[in-house]
Amino acid sequence: MKPLHTATTAARRGWLPHPILSALLAASWLALSHSLAVVHLLSAALIGWGVPHLIAPFLGPANHIHWPTAFRLAAVVLWDIVLSNITVARLVLGPMARPQPAWIAVPLDSAHPWVNALFASIITTTPGTVSAVVDEAGARIWVHALDCGDAAAMARDMKARYEAPLLRMFGAQPRSST
Repeated sequence: MKPLHTATTAARRGWLPHPILSALLAASWLALSHSLAVVHLLSAALIGWGVPHLIAPFLGPANHIHWPTAFRLAAVVLWDIVLSNITVARLVLGPMARPQPAWIAVPLDSAHPWVNALFASIITTTPGTVSAVVDEAGARIWVHALDCGDAAAMARDMKARYEAPLLRMFGAQPRSST
């Protein structure tokens, strides 16, 4: 185990240890101040630089994210949310057959906690999936779907559309199949 001062020194290395956090803090400050005056721009820059340095020992190093994959994944998720809203509205309001709710076991290809948490979050934000439970010990996510005709196909679709890009986005290695 590293001494705290070594971890603190390593975490503070670099001009911006968490550039996304810095940008969000600066933008939040400017939004709260409702001004682009020089004093507010300087305050935003100071807050965006200083706060991440102060809390860096508690955050650890920033994760590397493959941004083109992240933007494509965001577009896919937004598109799926729109389509799922239409599908759920038709199911609830239209003369379609009765829904077939089901629990679907979606095997996890990753042990990366961020990948698994974001995968579950994406699943639950898409209408038609009521909830998701991450079973890390069993290496799967249990998804409750409002209407499921083919559970295996739905699981494959979720893995291809969301989990695979998340693995690429974080550079995470899939679980070994042995």
